[in-house]
Amino acid sequence: MTIRFTRRAAALAAALALLTPLAQAQAAKPRVGLVMKSLANEFFKNMTEGALAHEKKRGDFELKAVGMQSETDFDAQTAAVENFITQKYDVIVIAPADSRAMVAPVAKALKAGITVVNFDVALDPAAMKKAGLDLAFVGPDNRAGAKMAGDELAKALGPGAKIVIIEGNPGADNATQRKLGFEDAAKAGKLQVVASQTAHWETEEANAVFTNILTAHPDIQGVMVANDSMAVGVAKAIDAAGKTGKIKVVGFDNIPAIRPLIKQGKVLATVDQFGSEMAANAIDYGIKSRKDKQPLKGWVKTPIELVTAKNLK
Repeated sequence: MTIRFTRRAAALAAALALLTPLAQAQAAKPRVGLVMKSLANEFFKNMTEGALAHEKKRGDFELKAVGMQSETDFDAQTAAVENFITQKYDVIVIAPADSRAMVAPVAKALKAGITVVNFDVALDPAAMKKAGLDLAFVGPDNRAGAKMAGDELAKALGPGAKIVIIEGNPGADNATQRKLGFEDAAKAGKLQVVASQTAHWETEEANAVFTNILTAHPDIQGVMVANDSMAVGVAKAIDAAGKTGKIKVVGFDNIPAIRPLIKQGKVLATVDQFGSEMAANAIDYGIKSRKDKQPLKGWVKTPIELVTAKNLK
Protein backbone atom coordinates (compact mmCIF):
# COMPACT_ATOMS: atom_id res chain seq x y z
CA MET A 1 0.00 0.00 0.00
CA THR A 2 2.77 2.41 0.95
CA ILE A 3 4.75 1.62 -2.21
CA ARG A 4 1.65 2.11 -4.38
CA PHE A 5 0.87 5.45 -2.68
CA THR A 6 4.47 6.59 -3.10
CA ARG A 7 4.37 5.77 -6.81
CA ARG A 8 1.12 7.69 -7.24
CA ALA A 9 2.56 10.66 -5.39
CA ALA A 10 5.65 10.57 -7.57
CA ALA A 11 3.53 10.39 -10.73
CA LEU A 12 1.41 13.31 -9.53
CA ALA A 13 4.51 15.34 -8.73
CA ALA A 14 5.92 14.61 -12.19
CA ALA A 15 2.65 15.67 -13.84
CA LEU A 16 2.59 18.88 -11.83
CA ALA A 17 6.17 19.56 -12.81
CA LEU A 18 5.17 19.31 -16.47
CA LEU A 19 2.15 21.58 -15.98
CA THR A 20 4.00 24.26 -14.00
CA PRO A 21 5.89 25.81 -16.98
CA LEU A 22 2.60 25.98 -18.90
CA ALA A 23 0.83 27.66 -16.00
CA GLN A 24 3.72 30.08 -15.58
CA ALA A 25 3.68 30.89 -19.29
CA GLN A 26 -0.05 31.60 -19.15
CA ALA A 27 0.35 33.73 -16.04
CA ALA A 28 3.20 35.64 -17.69
CA LYS A 29 1.04 36.84 -20.58
CA PRO A 30 0.84 40.64 -20.36
CA ARG A 31 -2.64 42.02 -19.96
CA VAL A 32 -3.46 44.88 -22.31
CA GLY A 33 -6.33 47.32 -21.83
CA LEU A 34 -7.50 49.04 -25.02
CA VAL A 35 -9.43 52.26 -24.34
CA MET A 36 -11.25 53.68 -27.35
CA LYS A 37 -13.84 56.33 -28.07
CA SER A 38 -17.48 55.71 -29.02
CA LEU A 39 -18.21 52.16 -30.10
CA ALA A 40 -21.26 53.53 -31.92
CA ASN A 41 -18.73 54.84 -34.45
CA GLU A 42 -17.93 52.25 -37.13
CA PHE A 43 -14.29 53.31 -37.10
CA PHE A 44 -13.88 52.11 -33.52
CA LYS A 45 -15.98 48.98 -34.11
CA ASN A 46 -13.50 48.04 -36.86
CA MET A 47 -10.63 48.95 -34.58
CA THR A 48 -11.97 46.57 -31.90
CA GLU A 49 -12.31 43.74 -34.41
CA GLY A 50 -8.77 44.35 -35.66
CA ALA A 51 -7.34 44.36 -32.14
CA LEU A 52 -9.14 41.14 -31.18
CA ALA A 53 -7.94 39.45 -34.37
CA HIS A 54 -4.41 40.60 -33.52
CA GLU A 55 -4.70 39.12 -30.01
CA LYS A 56 -5.71 35.78 -31.53
CA LYS A 57 -2.92 35.92 -34.11
CA ARG A 58 -0.13 36.74 -31.64
CA GLY A 59 -1.46 34.60 -28.80
CA ASP A 60 1.02 35.96 -26.27
CA PHE A 61 -1.08 38.64 -24.57
CA GLU A 62 -4.56 39.05 -23.12
CA LEU A 63 -6.72 41.92 -24.37
CA LYS A 64 -9.70 43.73 -22.94
CA ALA A 65 -11.19 46.39 -25.22
CA VAL A 66 -13.56 49.06 -23.89
CA GLY A 67 -15.21 52.14 -25.36
CA MET A 68 -17.70 54.92 -24.61
CA GLN A 69 -21.43 55.12 -25.28
CA SER A 70 -21.05 58.47 -27.03
CA GLU A 71 -18.25 60.70 -28.28
CA THR A 72 -18.65 63.10 -25.36
CA ASP A 73 -18.80 60.53 -22.55
CA PHE A 74 -15.40 61.53 -21.19
CA ASP A 75 -16.10 60.17 -17.69
CA ALA A 76 -16.40 56.65 -19.13
CA GLN A 77 -12.84 56.83 -20.46
CA THR A 78 -11.54 58.01 -17.11
CA ALA A 79 -13.39 55.17 -15.36
CA ALA A 80 -11.96 52.64 -17.85
CA VAL A 81 -8.39 53.75 -17.11
CA GLU A 82 -9.10 53.70 -13.36
CA ASN A 83 -10.42 50.14 -13.66
CA PHE A 84 -7.33 48.96 -15.52
CA ILE A 85 -5.15 50.56 -12.83
CA THR A 86 -7.12 48.83 -10.06
CA GLN A 87 -6.87 45.50 -11.89
CA LYS A 88 -3.10 46.02 -12.31
CA TYR A 89 -2.98 45.69 -16.07
CA ASP A 90 0.46 45.69 -17.69
CA VAL A 91 -0.26 47.93 -20.67
CA ILE A 92 -2.94 50.53 -21.43
CA VAL A 93 -3.40 51.67 -25.03
CA ILE A 94 -5.63 54.74 -25.23
CA ALA A 95 -7.27 56.91 -27.89
CA PRO A 96 -8.32 59.94 -25.79
CA ALA A 97 -11.73 61.51 -26.36
CA ASP A 98 -10.39 64.72 -24.80
CA SER A 99 -6.68 65.47 -25.22
CA ARG A 100 -6.41 67.48 -21.99
CA ALA A 101 -8.86 65.70 -19.67
CA MET A 102 -7.19 62.32 -20.13
CA VAL A 103 -3.71 63.49 -19.10
CA ALA A 104 -4.42 63.09 -15.36
CA PRO A 105 -5.69 59.46 -15.60
CA VAL A 106 -2.74 58.57 -17.85
CA ALA A 107 -0.31 60.10 -15.35
CA LYS A 108 -1.92 58.02 -12.59
CA ALA A 109 -1.50 54.84 -14.66
CA LEU A 110 2.17 55.59 -15.32
CA LYS A 111 2.73 56.26 -11.62
CA ALA A 112 1.24 52.82 -10.92
CA GLY A 113 3.91 51.25 -13.12
CA ILE A 114 1.68 50.60 -16.11
CA THR A 115 3.05 51.09 -19.63
CA VAL A 116 0.82 53.53 -21.53
CA VAL A 117 0.64 54.05 -25.29
CA ASN A 118 -1.24 57.07 -26.65
CA PHE A 119 -2.62 56.41 -30.12
CA ASP A 120 -5.06 57.80 -32.71
CA VAL A 121 -5.63 61.11 -30.83
CA ALA A 122 -2.60 62.84 -29.32
CA LEU A 123 -2.64 64.02 -25.72
CA ASP A 124 -2.19 67.78 -25.31
CA PRO A 125 1.56 68.64 -25.22
CA ALA A 126 1.12 71.57 -22.80
CA ALA A 127 -0.98 69.49 -20.39
CA MET A 128 1.56 66.65 -20.57
CA LYS A 129 4.44 69.01 -19.89
CA LYS A 130 2.63 70.43 -16.88
CA ALA A 131 2.07 66.88 -15.58
CA GLY A 132 5.71 65.97 -16.21
CA LEU A 133 4.90 63.40 -18.91
CA ASP A 134 6.91 62.56 -22.02
CA LEU A 135 4.73 60.09 -23.85
CA ALA A 136 4.93 58.89 -27.45
CA PHE A 137 2.09 59.28 -29.92
CA VAL A 138 1.26 56.48 -32.35
CA GLY A 139 -0.99 57.82 -35.07
CA PRO A 140 -1.48 59.61 -38.38
CA ASP A 141 -0.77 63.16 -39.47
CA ASN A 142 -4.36 64.36 -39.17
CA ARG A 143 -3.60 67.81 -40.54
CA ALA A 144 -1.94 66.39 -43.65
CA GLY A 145 -4.78 63.90 -44.14
CA ALA A 146 -7.45 66.58 -43.88
CA LYS A 147 -5.57 68.74 -46.36
CA MET A 148 -5.48 65.82 -48.82
CA ALA A 149 -9.28 65.56 -48.64
CA GLY A 150 -9.69 69.34 -48.74
CA ASP A 151 -7.41 69.63 -51.77
CA GLU A 152 -9.57 67.08 -53.60
CA LEU A 153 -12.65 69.20 -52.85
CA ALA A 154 -10.89 72.39 -53.96
CA LYS A 155 -9.85 70.73 -57.22
CA ALA A 156 -13.46 69.68 -57.89
CA LEU A 157 -15.00 73.07 -57.04
CA GLY A 158 -12.46 75.65 -58.17
CA PRO A 159 -11.52 79.04 -56.61
CA GLY A 160 -14.25 81.12 -54.98
CA ALA A 161 -16.53 78.22 -54.07
CA LYS A 162 -18.42 78.52 -50.79
CA ILE A 163 -17.80 75.72 -48.32
CA VAL A 164 -18.53 74.64 -44.75
CA ILE A 165 -16.34 72.82 -42.21
CA ILE A 166 -18.01 70.39 -39.80
CA GLU A 167 -15.62 69.88 -36.88
CA GLY A 168 -15.08 67.10 -34.34
CA ASN A 169 -14.89 67.45 -30.53
CA PRO A 170 -13.25 70.79 -29.67
CA GLY A 171 -11.13 69.17 -26.92
CA ALA A 172 -9.68 66.45 -29.17
CA ASP A 173 -6.32 67.06 -30.84
CA ASN A 174 -7.29 65.20 -34.02
CA ALA A 175 -10.33 67.47 -34.38
CA THR A 176 -8.08 70.51 -34.07
CA GLN A 177 -5.56 69.14 -36.56
CA ARG A 178 -8.20 68.19 -39.11
CA LYS A 179 -9.78 71.62 -38.92
CA LEU A 180 -6.35 73.16 -39.53
CA GLY A 181 -5.82 70.83 -42.49
CA PHE A 182 -9.17 71.81 -44.00
CA GLU A 183 -8.33 75.48 -43.51
CA ASP A 184 -4.96 74.91 -45.20
CA ALA A 185 -6.73 73.39 -48.21
CA ALA A 186 -9.33 76.17 -48.32
CA LYS A 187 -6.62 78.81 -48.30
CA ALA A 188 -4.54 77.05 -50.95
CA GLY A 189 -7.61 76.48 -53.15
CA LYS A 190 -9.01 79.98 -52.55
CA LEU A 191 -12.28 78.64 -51.19
CA GLN A 192 -14.67 80.71 -49.06
CA VAL A 193 -15.38 79.16 -45.64
CA VAL A 194 -18.85 80.52 -44.77
CA ALA A 195 -19.30 78.48 -41.57
CA SER A 196 -17.31 76.16 -39.30
CA GLN A 197 -19.10 74.34 -36.50
CA THR A 198 -18.70 71.23 -34.36
CA ALA A 199 -21.02 68.23 -34.44
CA HIS A 200 -18.98 66.26 -31.85
CA TRP A 201 -18.26 63.37 -34.27
CA GLU A 202 -21.96 62.34 -34.20
CA THR A 203 -24.09 61.47 -37.26
CA GLU A 204 -27.44 62.89 -36.13
CA GLU A 205 -25.90 66.03 -34.69
CA ALA A 206 -24.06 66.63 -37.98
CA ASN A 207 -27.34 66.19 -39.83
CA ALA A 208 -29.04 68.83 -37.67
CA VAL A 209 -26.08 71.22 -37.67
CA PHE A 210 -25.62 71.11 -41.43
CA THR A 211 -29.37 71.44 -42.08
CA ASN A 212 -29.35 74.71 -40.12
CA ILE A 213 -26.22 75.96 -41.90
CA LEU A 214 -27.71 75.09 -45.29
CA THR A 215 -30.84 77.08 -44.44
CA ALA A 216 -28.67 80.12 -43.65
CA HIS A 217 -26.37 79.55 -46.66
CA PRO A 218 -28.36 77.86 -49.45
CA ASP A 219 -25.58 78.54 -51.99
CA ILE A 220 -23.04 76.21 -50.29
CA GLN A 221 -21.09 74.14 -52.82
CA GLY A 222 -18.94 71.92 -50.61
CA VAL A 223 -18.46 70.49 -47.11
CA MET A 224 -15.28 69.35 -45.38
CA VAL A 225 -16.26 66.94 -42.59
CA ALA A 226 -13.87 65.84 -39.83
CA ASN A 227 -15.05 62.21 -39.77
CA ASP A 228 -17.19 59.90 -41.87
CA SER A 229 -19.87 59.35 -39.22
CA MET A 230 -20.67 63.06 -39.51
CA ALA A 231 -20.28 62.94 -43.30
CA VAL A 232 -23.09 60.36 -43.41
CA GLY A 233 -25.32 62.82 -41.51
CA VAL A 234 -24.36 65.65 -43.86
CA ALA A 235 -25.12 63.51 -46.93
CA LYS A 236 -28.58 62.73 -45.51
CA ALA A 237 -29.22 66.44 -44.98
CA ILE A 238 -28.20 67.16 -48.58
CA ASP A 239 -30.57 64.46 -49.84
CA ALA A 240 -33.42 65.84 -47.70
CA ALA A 241 -32.83 69.31 -49.11
CA GLY A 242 -33.03 67.99 -52.67
CA LYS A 243 -29.46 69.03 -53.40
CA THR A 244 -27.92 65.62 -54.11
CA GLY A 245 -25.03 66.04 -56.53
CA LYS A 246 -25.03 69.82 -56.11
CA ILE A 247 -22.98 69.88 -52.89
CA LYS A 248 -19.74 67.92 -52.71
CA VAL A 249 -18.62 66.31 -49.44
CA VAL A 250 -15.28 65.01 -48.17
CA GLY A 251 -14.74 63.11 -44.93
CA PHE A 252 -12.14 61.23 -42.92
CA ASP A 253 -11.84 57.55 -41.74
CA ASN A 254 -13.06 55.39 -44.66
CA ILE A 255 -15.68 53.57 -42.59
CA PRO A 256 -17.82 50.94 -44.38
CA ALA A 257 -20.90 53.21 -44.37
CA ILE A 258 -19.15 55.90 -46.42
CA ARG A 259 -18.08 53.65 -49.30
CA PRO A 260 -21.53 53.24 -50.94
CA LEU A 261 -21.91 57.04 -50.78
CA ILE A 262 -18.61 57.46 -52.62
CA LYS A 263 -19.73 54.94 -55.26
CA GLN A 264 -23.03 56.82 -55.65
CA GLY A 265 -21.26 60.17 -55.98
CA LYS A 266 -22.80 61.55 -52.78
CA VAL A 267 -19.37 61.82 -51.14
CA LEU A 268 -16.32 62.89 -53.15
CA ALA A 269 -13.52 61.49 -50.99
CA THR A 270 -12.41 60.32 -47.57
CA VAL A 271 -9.10 59.54 -45.87
CA ASP A 272 -8.19 56.03 -44.77
CA GLN A 273 -6.08 55.95 -41.61
CA PHE A 274 -6.15 52.14 -41.29
CA GLY A 275 -7.73 52.03 -37.82
CA SER A 276 -7.59 48.28 -37.20
CA GLU A 277 -3.87 48.17 -37.97
CA MET A 278 -3.24 51.29 -35.87
CA ALA A 279 -4.60 49.66 -32.70
CA ALA A 280 -2.63 46.47 -33.36
CA ASN A 281 0.58 48.42 -33.91
CA ALA A 282 0.04 50.45 -30.74
CA ILE A 283 -0.45 47.24 -28.75
CA ASP A 284 2.79 45.82 -30.20
CA TYR A 285 4.68 48.99 -29.27
CA GLY A 286 3.31 48.83 -25.73
CA ILE A 287 4.26 45.18 -25.19
CA LYS A 288 7.74 45.70 -26.65
CA SER A 289 8.31 48.86 -24.60
CA ARG A 290 7.39 47.04 -21.39
CA LYS A 291 9.49 44.00 -22.23
CA ASP A 292 12.56 46.08 -23.17
CA LYS A 293 11.97 48.51 -20.29
CA GLN A 294 12.43 51.33 -22.80
CA PRO A 295 9.75 54.05 -22.80
CA LEU A 296 8.37 54.84 -26.23
CA LYS A 297 8.92 58.50 -27.16
CA GLY A 298 8.32 60.85 -30.06
CA TRP A 299 5.78 60.49 -32.86
CA VAL A 300 5.39 57.10 -34.51
CA LYS A 301 3.56 58.08 -37.71
CA THR A 302 1.02 55.68 -39.18
CA PRO A 303 -0.09 55.75 -42.84
CA ILE A 304 -2.91 57.70 -44.45
CA GLU A 305 -4.39 57.41 -47.94
CA LEU A 306 -6.91 59.47 -49.93
CA VAL A 307 -9.87 57.34 -51.03
CA THR A 308 -12.00 58.33 -54.03
CA ALA A 309 -14.24 56.46 -56.45
CA LYS A 310 -11.14 55.72 -58.53
CA ASN A 311 -9.30 53.72 -55.88
CA LEU A 312 -12.19 52.55 -53.68
CA LYS A 313 -11.75 48.92 -52.66
